[in-house]
Amino acid sequence: MLAIRGGVPIRDTNKNPWPEWPVWNHDDHTRLSSILDSGVWSYSGPAESKCLELLQDYFDGAMPVLVANGTVSLQLALEALDIGYGDEVIVPGLTWQATASAVVDVNAIPILVDVDPETWCIDLHACEKAITKNTKAIIPVHLYGCIADMDALRTLAKKHHLYLIEDASHMHGAMWKNQKVGTIGDIGSFSLQMSKILTCGEGGILLTKNHNYWDRLEALRNCGRKRQNQITDATGGLYGEEGNFVHSGNYRITEFQAGLLVGQMTRLDNQNAVREKNALHLDSLLETCDGLQPMRRDAREVRRSFFNYAFRYDSKVTGISTSIFRQALSAELGMPFEASYQPLNDCSLYRPLTKKRHMLSLEYIKKLNPLRFELPVCKDVYSHSSVVFHHKFLLGSIEDMDLIFQACEKILDHKNELD
Repeated sequence: MLAIRGGVPIRDTNKNPWPEWPVWNHDDHTRLSSILDSGVWSYSGPAESKCLELLQDYFDGAMPVLVANGTVSLQLALEALDIGYGDEVIVPGLTWQATASAVVDVNAIPILVDVDPETWCIDLHACEKAITKNTKAIIPVHLYGCIADMDALRTLAKKHHLYLIEDASHMHGAMWKNQKVGTIGDIGSFSLQMSKILTCGEGGILLTKNHNYWDRLEALRNCGRKRQNQITDATGGLYGEEGNFVHSGNYRITEFQAGLLVGQMTRLDNQNAVREKNALHLDSLLETCDGLQPMRRDAREVRRSFFNYAFRYDSKVTGISTSIFRQALSAELGMPFEASYQPLNDCSLYRPLTKKRHMLSLEYIKKLNPLRFELPVCKDVYSHSSVVFHHKFLLGSIEDMDLIFQACEKILDHKNELD
C-alpha cells in the first residue's frame, strides 16, 4: 500500500534522515567569533577582502563585487549598463520573480518569453522574435541543472548589439565548455541566500571581466563611492575621478556574511561533485521509466550544479496527475516534491502593478502588465510536467537516489490506489 494511503513509506526519516542544509562547522564558528571580537562588522574589512580574492581566483580572474542579495545584484547589473526607463529587457517566463522585478526596479520593461520544453531555459527563437529597437539586454537564467545555450545567446546579443546578463543564482561552479557560468556574459549575477548551494544567509555576487563595468558596480553598491583599495588594476573607466561619482545607495555585504562565505567556498566543489554524481545516477534511472524523463543535458555542459533537481513528468503516460504523483512521492520519502516556478505572466509574487512607484505613465503601465504575454510552455511545465526537489537531498548517497527511483516505481505500480 502506498504511504499516502496509510502504507509503510519507502524511507523512514526518523531512522534515516535526509542531509541538512546549510552545512557549517567549528571553523565557521571561530571565524564569526573573530569578526565579532574585531569590531569590524560592516563592509570592506579583512573577511570581505579575503572572500574577493577567493572569488576572483575561483572564477578565473573575473572581477567580483559582493552585495546584499541576489535581487539587488541584478538591479545593479542593469544600472551599471545604463539600462532604465523606456528600455526593454528580455527575461524567461519561468524563473524566480526577482529576475523580472529587478528590471522593473530600474523602470525598464521586462519582456517575458517562453522556455525550451526540454531544458526550461530561455527559448532562443522566442527570444530573437521579442527583440525590438528598444531592447537593451537579455537575461538568461540557468536553472534546474540546465545551462542556457550561451554560444547562441552570445551570437544573438552581438548581432543585435545587446548586453547579456547571466542570472546564475542556481549555478555556482557550473561550467559551459571551458568557462564558468557567470563569466560568459557581460555581467554575471549570483544569489547567496540560505537555500542556495553557495550561501552566507543573504548576499549576492556580481562578476565581470570589463574594468569599466566593475568600477561602476563597485560604486553602485557603496553609495556611489569609488573603491580605493582595488583588488585588480581597474582604473575607473568611464567615471575616473575620486570620491562619489554616481548616484546610488547602500547595497553592501557585511563582514559576517563575508566570513561565512569564506568557509562555504572551501566546500563548494566537493558538494557540487556529490550532487552531480547523484543527479547523473538518478537521471539514468528515470530515463528507463515510461512517463518520467530527465532534463536534457547539452554536451557543452562540462560541469553541472543544482539548486533544484527536476525531471519531466507525463501524466498522459502514467495515468496519475502530476500533483497527486508529487504528493505520493513526498509521502514515500519524507521530503518535499514541488512544481517548478510559477510562470511570470501569472505569478503570485510578481505583481508590478501593485506599486505606486512604477505608475510612471499609462503607456508604461500597459507595457508592464505581465498578463499581456503568452507563455504556453511555461504554463505546461508548472501545471503538468514538473517534479522538483531541493539540492540538499542530492548530498546523500547513491543508495538514496535508488530509493527515490524505487518510490517512483512503487507509485506507478500501485496507481490504482490513487483513483
